[in-house]
Order: sequence, then structure tokens, then C-alpha cells
Amino acid sequence: MKKVLTIAGSDSCGGAGIQADLKTFSAHLVYGMSVITSVTAQNTQGVTDAYDLPVEVIEKQISAIFDDIKVDAVKIGMLSSSEIISIVANSLKLHKAQNIVLDPVMISKSGFNLLKEDAVKTLINELIPICTIITPNIYEASLIVQMDIKDLEDMKIACKKIYDKGARYVLVKGGHLNDDAIDVLFDGQDYYQFKGSRIKTKNTHGTGCTLSSAIASNLALGFDIVESIRRSKNYIQNAIENSFSIGMGVGPVDHFYAFRGLEVNKYER
Repeated sequence: MKKVLTIAGSDSCGGAGIQADLKTFSAHLVYGMSVITSVTAQNTQGVTDAYDLPVEVIEKQISAIFDDIKVDAVKIGMLSSSEIISIVANSLKLHKAQNIVLDPVMISKSGFNLLKEDAVKTLINELIPICTIITPNIYEASLIVQMDIKDLEDMKIACKKIYDKGARYVLVKGGHLNDDAIDVLFDGQDYYQFKGSRIKTKNTHGTGCTLSSAIASNLALGFDIVESIRRSKNYIQNAIENSFSIGMGVGPVDHFYAFRGLEVNKYER
């Protein structure tokens, strides 16, 4: 069985972060492991607080995994400070991690800052150069390259600028644009477009975490980058189509839509 590690923050309501990553890994039938960087207090209505774990504890979590287990892919999510970014980058270089998927989590849907402003430069200088692929949304890409992104051509320009910062592949997600939900991949030479249908639902909590975790899972399973993204886009499309409400705000996607309808008795001994 392939083994995938997530390094990210915890979401107390289970829709995003570590919890979404582990659900996505399980749905792809890979073994999920976790390094928790921050603990957030949040629900469907937003994030109310966050506590960063000491960098020494984060480093020890990473070492505990790599010293014992072969890691086939790594997904990186919420790293809120320069110190955390540096320790994660150095640890992954030390352990020669492969198939690193970086989801540069910067702000929650409710507007809570999950990445300190002074940490963006550290992310650019230390983390982007070691990742296999980075998957920013329009807002995150805009912060990284310091430009407004208004359309597909702007997305391509942003892809190239982020690629020049050291990433092997760049996937800029277009879900926040008003047109069709088109994501753009740049591999240093060619651009690829992945189009998804825009779904009328408010329940999109954890979509970015889920997509990046799906890409990490598919890379671990041996698919190339384009096929990994294609499969992951199909997965998140179906997960959003089957999303549901669990509270008074933005609900989660359904990570296990493909397993609904299985008889519970099947698992009885």
C-alpha cells in the first residue's frame, strides 16, 4: 500500500486541513499519515482562533515518520509562520522527500489569516523550490506574484512567474473567477487546462485541501502529473456535487461519495 503524509493544520469541524487530507487519502486507498502544525478552532461559520505547535514538535513528528516509514508523497497545507515553513522545508530536504504537493494556505473562507504576512517571502524562498507542484488559488497566486489575476491569460502569466521561483509544476486554480472553473497547469514549456462544471452549492469547505491531497495520492499511486490532476479534478467535482450541510454555514464536500450505498453488514465479522 502506498503511504502519503500530510503536513498541515487541524480543522476541528473536520471539513478541511488534516481531517480532509486523511479522508481523501482513505478514499484513494492509500495509507494516510499526519504531521500537525497548528490547531484551529473553527466550524462551518469560520475560524475563531489558531494555535501553532512548537517547531521542535513539528520537526520531531516529521522525523518520526521518515525514520521509520517510506513516504511515497507529501501534501503540505497550513504553515502559518516563517519558523514553521523553514523547519518543514529543511526536514523534507534532509529526508529527501519525493512527490511534494504544496497547497499554500493563506486565508480561510471566513477571512481568518492562516499565513502570517511576513511568512510569504519564506514560503517563496524556501518551500516553493523544493515542491513538485504548487496549487494556489487566484488569491494565493496573486499574493505570491504580486499581480491582479482577472482572466485566463493572467493565470498563465502567474503560472510562469511562480514556476520561475523554482517549482517543477504550477497549477493555478480558477474557481474564484466568474467564468467557468478552469485550472491552469504549467510545466515549464506547455500549458494545460482542466475545466470543471460550476456547481451551485455553498458547501465547498475544504475543496483546496481535498484537491491537493488527491493529487498527492495519485502521484503516490504512480500516475504522472497531468493524469494525477485529471483524476483529482474528477474526484473533487464529484465530492462537491455530493456536498452537504452539517451546520449553519459552509458545509463540507463528500470525500466518500463513491462508497455511499455499500452495505454496513459487509464489514461485520
